[in-house]
Amino acid sequence: MTTDGVPALGTYAVDGRNGRVGRVMGRVGTYVQLRPPGGGQEWDCPPGDVQPASMGEVLRARVREVNAEGRLP
Repeated sequence: MTTDGVPALGTYAVDGRNGRVGRVMGRVGTYVQLRPPGGGQEWDCPPGDVQPASMGEVLRARVREVNAEGRLP
């Protein structure tokens, strides 16, 4: 967790506006960028709406990423 309360880069977080879980990829301006588990397009979330992901949410996100990596083209 950073000093402003935003989860650290590379960790999982929840967008409090809609409940989506994503990996913290960075910051652009005043927004935190989150990427869905398994890849996909990043989205911006205001820092005040970013919450640390629970252990269960982290586990589900990791399973999605592993499943996405194992898919054949």
